[in-house]
Amino acid sequence: MPKCAHCGRRLPLLSFRKQTCQWCVQHAAAQRGEVGEDAIQQIMPAPWARGGITRPVTQAIFGMNVAVFLGMVLAGSSILDPTTQQLIHWGANAGRLTLAGEWWRLVTSMFLHVGIVHIALNMWCLWSLGALAESLYGPWMFGAVYLISGVGGSLASDAWRPYGVSAGASGAIFGLAGALIASYRLGEFSAPSTVVSGTFRSILAFAGYSLVLGGFSSRTDNAAHIGGLVTGAFLGALIALATPHRGAIGVRIGIVAVGIAVVAGAGFWVEQAHGLEMRVDKANDLLRRNQPDQAIMELQKIVQRNPRLVSAHFGLAHAYFIMRRYPEAEAELKRVVNIAHDNGEAIYELGMTYLNENRLADAKTLFEGWIARAPKVVDAHYGLGVTLRNAGDCEAAIHEYNTALQLAPQAEGVYYEIGKCYNRLKQWDAAIESFTNEQKLNGDDEDIETGLAEAYTAKGLAIKANDAKHKAEQLAKNAGQESDD
Repeated sequence: MPKCAHCGRRLPLLSFRKQTCQWCVQHAAAQRGEVGEDAIQQIMPAPWARGGITRPVTQAIFGMNVAVFLGMVLAGSSILDPTTQQLIHWGANAGRLTLAGEWWRLVTSMFLHVGIVHIALNMWCLWSLGALAESLYGPWMFGAVYLISGVGGSLASDAWRPYGVSAGASGAIFGLAGALIASYRLGEFSAPSTVVSGTFRSILAFAGYSLVLGGFSSRTDNAAHIGGLVTGAFLGALIALATPHRGAIGVRIGIVAVGIAVVAGAGFWVEQAHGLEMRVDKANDLLRRNQPDQAIMELQKIVQRNPRLVSAHFGLAHAYFIMRRYPEAEAELKRVVNIAHDNGEAIYELGMTYLNENRLADAKTLFEGWIARAPKVVDAHYGLGVTLRNAGDCEAAIHEYNTALQLAPQAEGVYYEIGKCYNRLKQWDAAIESFTNEQKLNGDDEDIETGLAEAYTAKGLAIKANDAKHKAEQLAKNAGQESDD
């Protein structure tokens, strides 16, 4: 690392031919009378030696973090371990939401913490590192390094764990650590050994604790730590290379602009890698909330951007199916099968679409072809069983259902379908046994009780039939109340 031959200051990284720093050159010129006296630098103590230093940005960030934490606690969140839903409500970085368009979470998550231990550790490190960083860089450059590093850490988290949820200032604090290390190693920020060793001890303690904890806790986000560290180191290197002109407003704006451009480029890359899948998930959430029209609009936009995205076509088909727009559902499912020939979900849903259109021959051909290609697929035998039952061939349907049970004895709904077939065949005891088996496997269900009531009535077991009817009515009522909630 090049140093000034006169004062020992570190020179910028690419200053191999320089032997004297800008300050010594300027001072010598002033002594010779070649420049005005105002060019002589004012002798000032180093930042770490000054008394009464104000840290307005550090204090503001500290206060905002504490205020948000207190707000969460007063609103009912746990002081030790808030839930994931509470964190998301308060602005945590959830990849499936952030990459689907809620980009503000990249910033808000930096002021959110997962319990009092989390915020206590982060605020201790912020107060320690922020004091030195803000005194070296100045308040505005310090704030820019903090925010850009935090966003870089949040993006790294989304890239590494797109379905995860993260919160905390540690990505930004790691950014401060990276910036200080880079500035010290590459620039002229020389400091007494006691200051350097103390600062680096704080950095190493914070980094070591956070990274080691991340190896044992799924809630510690090392991707954000590393992303913030790298982003901060990059900015710190730019600041060091800009020495001794870092005070010029144009240089500062340029450094911030480059940092923002790099982080924006990283955001674009992460969005391209995961963003469409996250938008598909968001559209599927709309379907679950019974908003199929909005889901269809969103999914149509997605398939326009990527016509070969299987999950988007499948979600669109599911939305059309819910709305009974079967021809459109069929078209989307065929697109899925054309893209991914062995997509079992799409083949099964296509068969169910045929059945809802009463195209029994097409459904039978589809399922038989599937069984020929993959004889051990449970859904293929189940789908063929439903098709045969709809066609009135209950004995053949029972054979397919039993094959499905041999492949997957715990398969949901198969015993129920067998019971329906036995009711049609008027084999009441076999029907009751099948419905009871389904009940043992998957619990009470309105349709099971209705099937049992039919079989009990046919056998003349009036009391059991009435009990089953009453239970079916109660289950239907409970289901209606849950859907209203």
